[in-house]
Amino acid sequence: MIGKGHAIASTGASIDYGWNQEKEAEVVFKEYLAGETPQEITEEFKIIQSQNERCTQNTLSFILSPTVKDGQKMSKTQLKEITSRFLKEMELKNRQAIAFVHRDKAHTHVHVYVNRIGFDGKAYNDSFIGKRSQIAADNVAKEMGLTRVKDVQQEKLKELNWQRQAIRHINNRVLETRPKSLDEYINKMKSCNIQVIPSINKSNQLQGFRFEYKGANLKGSEVHRSMTGGKLIAEISQNAKGIGMKEISTGLKLMNKTVQLSTNMASKIAKDLIKKVIKRGLDTGMGY
Repeated sequence: MIGKGHAIASTGASIDYGWNQEKEAEVVFKEYLAGETPQEITEEFKIIQSQNERCTQNTLSFILSPTVKDGQKMSKTQLKEITSRFLKEMELKNRQAIAFVHRDKAHTHVHVYVNRIGFDGKAYNDSFIGKRSQIAADNVAKEMGLTRVKDVQQEKLKELNWQRQAIRHINNRVLETRPKSLDEYINKMKSCNIQVIPSINKSNQLQGFRFEYKGANLKGSEVHRSMTGGKLIAEISQNAKGIGMKEISTGLKLMNKTVQLSTNMASKIAKDLIKKVIKRGLDTGMGY
């Protein structure tokens, strides 16, 4: 089961969407609410939210998505139980909340809306709410014997095992040619029919690489632990004096632009570089 969550300002429009009868919507959970229409529910939210005018994104929106197989056999009672346990995991009990199941598609999913403002007028801390939602949903799936995200991922990796082995084999061959830059590495992989796609976030930070080959699209870590962004950059940096500690801290050249590295990735690359330097010294007789 997958869980997604974020804070929103469009309370009325979101609850109206959840109630959409064209999506075969049905209320599966309702707490501290008396209203029978989206408009009435929204007004009840607003009464509590009026205690805290500083918080503008004052509603929490979540989507709980069991796997297609699990969702097809789940009853209204089970969906209510999932929602209740999820809110407990998120420490959101004793708040106004409503949840709707949508069954208009093969993938059954639940939309949950919770008043971010409590009855005491305090706003719920939404820091890292997306990640916390994923963890909470996974805990609920484990408790209820549902298929977990990691189970789906492991099954997917098994199905793509031959592509993973091929990508890793070609990657090793390309690294043996000692490419002196990321661009050279990417171009050599492309000549072997593997598309290397840099993952760059909105802050222009390089997060890692994805690899496309024969219908598979995988993160480097999904191919093999030696193919994470940090390890690949550390490996390539050994082939050229132009990439070193300074470039790691100030930015790397990639496809005619400079990208930054996250603090976490830069730290991992630095550790790998230090290990390689020490190993190289031992291999050449500098160590005892």
